[in-house]
Amino acid sequence: MSKTQNPQRQIDAMLQQAVAMQQNGAHPEAEELYREILALRPKHFDALQLLGALSLQAGRLDEGIELLKKAIAINGMQAPLHSNLAYAYNAQRRFNEGLASANRALALQANFADALNNRGNALAGLERPAEAFASFEKAIALQPALAQAWNNCACVLRDLDRPDDALAACDQAIALQTGYAEAWSNRANALSDLNRPQDAQASYQRALELAPSFADAWSNLGLTQIDLKQHEDALQSYERALALNPDQAEAHWNRALCLLQMGRLDEGWQEYEWRWQRHRMQGAQRQFAQPLWLGQFPLDGKTILLHAEQGLGDTLQFCRYVPLVAAMGAKVILEVPQELMRLLQTLDGVAGLVEQGQPLPAFDCHAPLLSLPLAFGTRVESIPADTPYLFPDESDTKRWSERLASDVSRALKVGLVWAGGNRPHVAELRKTDARRSIALDTLAPILDIPHVQFYSLQKGPAAQQLSGNPELAGRIVDYTDEFADFADTAAFVCNLDLVISVDTAVAHLAGATGTPVWIMNRFDTCWRWLLDRTDSPWYPRARLFRQPALGDWNSVIADVHDALAAEASAAG
Repeated sequence: MSKTQNPQRQIDAMLQQAVAMQQNGAHPEAEELYREILALRPKHFDALQLLGALSLQAGRLDEGIELLKKAIAINGMQAPLHSNLAYAYNAQRRFNEGLASANRALALQANFADALNNRGNALAGLERPAEAFASFEKAIALQPALAQAWNNCACVLRDLDRPDDALAACDQAIALQTGYAEAWSNRANALSDLNRPQDAQASYQRALELAPSFADAWSNLGLTQIDLKQHEDALQSYERALALNPDQAEAHWNRALCLLQMGRLDEGWQEYEWRWQRHRMQGAQRQFAQPLWLGQFPLDGKTILLHAEQGLGDTLQFCRYVPLVAAMGAKVILEVPQELMRLLQTLDGVAGLVEQGQPLPAFDCHAPLLSLPLAFGTRVESIPADTPYLFPDESDTKRWSERLASDVSRALKVGLVWAGGNRPHVAELRKTDARRSIALDTLAPILDIPHVQFYSLQKGPAAQQLSGNPELAGRIVDYTDEFADFADTAAFVCNLDLVISVDTAVAHLAGATGTPVWIMNRFDTCWRWLLDRTDSPWYPRARLFRQPALGDWNSVIADVHDALAAEASAAG
């Protein structure tokens, strides 16, 4: 029978055939038939929504979204359409729209596990992990065999700092679906959080056996190889990830940090510019009409805005480039956080200092501070390391000198920092903080050394450990309540013989002011401290005490104890 004789019957037959093909996995053939139906009848509801679902499966998200929206315009009362649309929006990181679509699906069908799963993913993307967890829990209660919900639940459990529970959720997902590559990869992520790099490596490798083109798993495997001090292998993993997805910002970022750690700075700075493509950093990138300066044109006679980025320690370390920029004939406007305003007034080459968030003067071009090493082609041997380059207020320094002279009878005055800034809202930063920080009582062996007066330089939540431990507090003088900003801290630090610190902003403050500093450093070291060195080309008066294995602080403390005892004995 021809189409013209009975078009409806012909379309029904075509639809039936297409659905059968789709169910049997013949997706291209099914797509072709759906398109034929839509050519005959552009508003055919079933063809629109089924082709939309196929487009999503094939990764053609824009097309799938448009088809689903057309289907919903015809009949918006079917919950699966809204849930599929939520899935598509989430895949495009359009999480607000994903949440709205998932909520519409649930308004139509309250106990719809698929929609609850998609709702959880939207909430996770919006950095609302507790609500996301509740949504996944409900999906699992309704459909315990939904492996995707277990896997997604594991991701938010990591965000909630519950890696053991995340590991258990991944194991549930894998028990339901043994070939679930993403769950194997997430299992490895949880093992990495638990400082079990060898187990994590095995799980990543299983994920990659199942899905050799899984770019994220290659990139994350590289991170675990860093934890195992396998830097050449890590570079190969990042390169595998980038061969699969050349625009994967996380792999570029991880590769940058690895290259910088290895001292391959010229390559590392180039890759480091990918930081602005990371989802976590995109919102921090400054958008100016004026051009970005990366060393590509002369600055003589121009006004350049140099702006701080990332942490306070980064600003203290990289503000050293300001005099070099000024020496090129530029007028330098420097924008920094409020805590650094007073201290950075002493920095050579600054024509104007602006607090972050305040109106900016006119300028011709700009650069973020951590792009300046790239602009100057910095290599290990050419790091600008003349210290001090920051100077506290002379009257403040003198005032502290007089106070310390009156309350110190011991030979050495030593400042202590045992924890970095606490950033629990970002899982990646929380992991770094946990690895670089120690508890105050870990320092107990050091505090027994005679002829040393210890001073706390610890700020933030970890400072409360001092008041909670009267025995150790008796060995540590604490004036930190009188430090309103880094200029106050600097004035105090310049009166000390030594600062002993974990890898945090105060270590950079000590280095920048020319104060001797010993850095107690984690095994998976920050890139700036390079590999296997006990010195730092960034700070001539720094000494590094490194963990010999992941999490081994006892060895570090023992080495610091012996070195400090020798210093105190020599000084006494």
